[in-house]
Amino acid sequence: MFDPHEVIANLPHRPGVYRMLGAAGDALYVGKAGDLKKRVSSYFQKQSGLSPRIRLMLAQVHSLETTVTRSESEALLLESNLIKALAPRYNILFRDDKSYPYLTLTRHEYPRLAFHRGSLDARNRYFGPFPNAGAVRESMQLLQKVFRLRTCADNVYENRSRPCLLHQIRRCTAPCVGHINAADYADDVKSAELFLRGKDDEAMERLISRMEAAAEAQNYEQAGIFRDQIGALRRVREKQFVSSNVARDADIIAGAAEGEIVCVNLVMIRGGHHLGDKNFFPRNAAGHDASQVVEAFMSQHYANGGAPPLIVIGSPLGDVELAQFLTDLSGHKVQLVVNPGGERRAWLEMATKNAQLGAQQQLNLLASQEARLTALQQALGSSESIRRIECFDVSHTMGEATVASCVVYDRAAMQKGEYRRFNISGIEPGDDYAAMRDVLTRRYRRVVAGEGIMPDLVLIDGGKGQLGVACEVFAELGLSDMQLIGVAKGEGRKPGLEQLIIPGRANPLQLPGEHPALHLIQQIRDEAHRFAIQGHRARRGKTRNTSTLESIAGIGAKRRQSLLSRFGGLKGLMSASVDELAQVEGISRELAVRIYEKLH
Repeated sequence: MFDPHEVIANLPHRPGVYRMLGAAGDALYVGKAGDLKKRVSSYFQKQSGLSPRIRLMLAQVHSLETTVTRSESEALLLESNLIKALAPRYNILFRDDKSYPYLTLTRHEYPRLAFHRGSLDARNRYFGPFPNAGAVRESMQLLQKVFRLRTCADNVYENRSRPCLLHQIRRCTAPCVGHINAADYADDVKSAELFLRGKDDEAMERLISRMEAAAEAQNYEQAGIFRDQIGALRRVREKQFVSSNVARDADIIAGAAEGEIVCVNLVMIRGGHHLGDKNFFPRNAAGHDASQVVEAFMSQHYANGGAPPLIVIGSPLGDVELAQFLTDLSGHKVQLVVNPGGERRAWLEMATKNAQLGAQQQLNLLASQEARLTALQQALGSSESIRRIECFDVSHTMGEATVASCVVYDRAAMQKGEYRRFNISGIEPGDDYAAMRDVLTRRYRRVVAGEGIMPDLVLIDGGKGQLGVACEVFAELGLSDMQLIGVAKGEGRKPGLEQLIIPGRANPLQLPGEHPALHLIQQIRDEAHRFAIQGHRARRGKTRNTSTLESIAGIGAKRRQSLLSRFGGLKGLMSASVDELAQVEGISRELAVRIYEKLH
């Protein structure tokens, strides 16, 4: 048994981070403290006042580690990093999503309006972040209507000989073919930038001035274009759900719970405009109050910086150092407003309502998925509960670039982080049975060795042949009791007519088209099919894009890259003439002729 008193006796009255570890050395909980000795002692003094969840955790603690830091802000940062790295069982955990998308204006002579995700380049101008890709694309469409900036990639822009469709529908001024000069285009870019920074009035005044100047010069066609832009900008402003004069950049965060489901809603306002909101569903959050969940969200969500100047929340946080922590990380002052009034209260009420709806919808979805699992268990006549399902599919084109997929359904949802693809080689092209044998052997040899989780059910996308191979593989690996189902396409490959082939059963099982168990199997099977096809196409495209050029003498990696970049891929390269090929740097006319002949 773990005796905490010796550890506590040696702890300092200093800020730091503590880690409670289980018998196997796995992290159970990571916490921060302004005073390590007082905080850790509080767990082991009067356990009668602790929640059942904390008492359960303490019963599993076998050791305790601490790290002393220079300040509480430093402890916050270390705690956030350790939670992400260790994913402790009893911490509130938020999924670490991909980086948020931005809208960018490039630094070209004629800047491009583009979607961007990833690290930021100081040479470009970025606006955001946005809560999702859809919000960025919606903003791009609005800006195209009003300011008509180009969105095409550079390799397309540099090789146009006539305006594209966007110019014809008045979404672009066609700088690619000189239909607008650099000065006028720069004015459009400046107006768009003002709008994105929330300076709508200035953007409107610039357009009105340009319209009046065009009218005075009796350039009525151009004045009419500016008039249409002004009208479009007014309509965009009217559609803005939130437009603030109090704060141009702000986040509003609210939490809500329904049963065991906790939802945190994040509303983003940038440049005074409501960009959208996003729901987050943390793990291990049941039993915590809203302020604890919101505090955990903020410390993890803003761990890499990027907090806006204003964050509005509904209840006070237990950690008074959080504002200073966010200020230090973001490089500017971050103000936390608790229980606000006026306009900010309307924002918070909107976020709270969204969080409540999100939690309720997730609870309903969870109940629906539980009903599907129960229906599947009953349909199969299984005495064991089914929680984790893995499904396999094989994709190829006449034996070329064979790829197998494994998708995972667990915890009542598809677990995309656990998906795996397998490149299949060393078999007869087109031999689906050999491909299925290869992927199942590779997958479950590792599981038997203790490097993975054993599923409750394995789905094989295929008929009796593929299922027979699967039975052989599992028998060879000593997993004869594994529950297997072959999912064979029905007559005419129509959804709802699938046949479920079960080992040891004489006739296939065909469930009614509206049966919830069949819907679950279709969802998982279709996801395996999509994931396999996606991997196959990527592998096939990579092979085809390089193999033809690699076989031409005199074409190395650098020239191959130059050709593909200049013409936007192999398809554009195929349509290029000898003269166009010869214009690429490093390609002589003799080599251009050789390339053309080889490609055709």
